Amino acid sequence: MAKRIIIIGAGPGGLASGMLMAAKGYKVDIYEKNERVGGRNAALKLGDFTFDTGPTFLSMLHIVEELFEVAGRKLSDYMQPVELDPMYELIFEDQKLIMTRNAEEMKAKIDRDFEGGGEGYERFMKETGRKLEVLSPILQTKMDKFSHMIQPKVLKALPELEVNKSLYDVLSRYFKDERLKLAFAFQSKYLGMSPWECPGAFTILSYMEHAYGIYHPIGGVNQLSESMAKVILELGGTIHTGRGVKKLWLEGRTVKGVDFEDGSREAADEVIINGDFAHVMTNLVEPGILKKYTPEKLEKKKYSCSTFMIYLGLDKKYDLSHHTIVFAKDYKKNVEEITDSKLLSADPSIYIQNASVTDPTLAPEGKSALYILAPVPNNFSDIGWDNEQQEFRELVLNIIEEKTEFKNLRDHIETEKVLTPFGWEQDYSVYKGATFNLGHQLSQMMIFRPHNEFEEFKHCWLVGGGTHPGSGLPTILESARITANGILKKDGNGGIPILPLPALEGFA
Repeated sequence: MAKRIIIIGAGPGGLASGMLMAAKGYKVDIYEKNERVGGRNAALKLGDFTFDTGPTFLSMLHIVEELFEVAGRKLSDYMQPVELDPMYELIFEDQKLIMTRNAEEMKAKIDRDFEGGGEGYERFMKETGRKLEVLSPILQTKMDKFSHMIQPKVLKALPELEVNKSLYDVLSRYFKDERLKLAFAFQSKYLGMSPWECPGAFTILSYMEHAYGIYHPIGGVNQLSESMAKVILELGGTIHTGRGVKKLWLEGRTVKGVDFEDGSREAADEVIINGDFAHVMTNLVEPGILKKYTPEKLEKKKYSCSTFMIYLGLDKKYDLSHHTIVFAKDYKKNVEEITDSKLLSADPSIYIQNASVTDPTLAPEGKSALYILAPVPNNFSDIGWDNEQQEFRELVLNIIEEKTEFKNLRDHIETEKVLTPFGWEQDYSVYKGATFNLGHQLSQMMIFRPHNEFEEFKHCWLVGGGTHPGSGLPTILESARITANGILKKDGNGGIPILPLPALEGFA
């Protein structure tokens, strides 16, 4: 009889692990408290307009393709990813920079606009490519014990972590111009961190975009969640939406299944948790049971920043960049306000996704679905969003009007939704509104991050941004592969292959 896996949460990590386990013959039941799959990667519908709730592009697409292949499926049969090139437009106070995956064009552009900085770009791509190759085993391997840290492939990778250098320090080896450093450093925001604090290893984030491209699936990045859900159903798994789990069913330190909000109980051989880590630990376990992750200890951990979101359905089509990033005049001050002093910045940086320019399915003809994000402090701050929300919204729209070609937005709004850090915490069960989960300081990475095979209980596993290897869609999908391999190995059922990085031309 097939072993039964219960998965709590239908976010990308839960769906990916469910797809892999169903493909290997396990009986998979996923329980999702919301009516729609995806979690923070769900579609947000406002009238005739469709938005992604959280992630707005896919990188490292080959990881998604590999997971679908394990399930005996071809990604292109379920989803239509469109590569974006140019990738994004960066707007500084005195300059615009359009970033492309074309290496020759990118080098020429940097040479022209940044006084011969193209040589640094070439070195960055070559050396960071080697870094990613060496670091990949860490991102794809279980890190539950100190013995895992002394495997030869891991020991070889440790120097590349550059533990004594920040992301900004490492980029300073390649680029002199501050704007150019920021053009390759802003990706630390995907981790909710400052480039001046983010470990130097994370130069791989911008490298992955420039080397492997970024993609928009037609219908939105939410289609990744929808596609995995479809495969799970085809493989005989079951997804129960609108059914919230109240507690883990525990006998001693062993998880036997789950207790539901409706009072019922279901048993399982293994339980995989795909929820915001700190939220789960403070809500799904009775007080006094956890030892390592008590509420007091969780509160002392370091967390990512949050995000202030504006989703606008507009009666006008803006034929502008798919992705635009507007940098604060003093970016370092802005970042420090977000991550350290926890103040609401008077000069925020802003990200704009104008996906309708690529994807006509998101808005009616001649209209736009505009997604606007400003990184802000998480709810460890004293910001009273009930009072600040309207004023900050006006500030964000004013900056967009002033610094970009998205003019007269207010005149064209048909529908709108604003999501504050309070909203992330209350509506999406994100602990303290820290949108990108636990921080990625070295003290909270690898063995020091909550383990994929959860260390406090037996038959309990984690996937998602709060476990190893970390947050961001590619790493969340890797967490699913690591967790699935852990269960398969325990049961003597072989494993899911980990393939080498796809070969690239021009960066050897």
